[in-house]
Amino acid sequence: MKILLLEDDQILCDSLREFLELEGYCVDVAHRGPEVFDLTFKKKYDLYILDVNVPEVNGFDVLASLKEAGDETPAIYITALTDITSISKGFEIGAEDYIKKPFNPEELVIRIKSKYQEEDDTLLYLNDICYNPITRTLQKDGQTIGLGEVQQNIFHELMVQQNKIVDSYTLMDFLEQPSANALRVNLAKLKNKLGIEIKNIRGQGYMIENI
Repeated sequence: MKILLLEDDQILCDSLREFLELEGYCVDVAHRGPEVFDLTFKKKYDLYILDVNVPEVNGFDVLASLKEAGDETPAIYITALTDITSISKGFEIGAEDYIKKPFNPEELVIRIKSKYQEEDDTLLYLNDICYNPITRTLQKDGQTIGLGEVQQNIFHELMVQQNKIVDSYTLMDFLEQPSANALRVNLAKLKNKLGIEIKNIRGQGYMIENI
């Protein structure tokens, strides 16, 4: 899911962006209203998260302009404005949700998942592991498991190509210092952490076999 975040508070913006990216979302940020128009001209987003009190063009006018141009991308307002008039205006313009500051970032993620992230047949399974290749979230026995960036990328490549050989050079591209030994170390850590079997196809590469 590609998200555009409009927030002029640099600390809050960086914090929300980091939190959302850890959840597997792709996030672009804007700090001023006009930046939203520039970004949406170049790229299509799945969700807008908009503060209201931002420089030059406020969040209400930003969304109103986007809607007038035929943009039907869903939007969530995050704002310290809590009066009923502001809340009503946000929904009248076309926002689908409204979160009052301050809020826990987890609340934002819960709302995104419940409203906009459809559960579909893209989920991948391996024994007691459930993996979402879109958000790159991994659960084992119902518990979310975090992997470092390198192992996450290796696991993703093997998982989306289950029952197919992934050549070693493709996997080594994910390493900071590529080598066959470093790759074997990361694969061993993955196997131990997740309790999975990763087959070494001599002279060709590696694969996760799901029979």
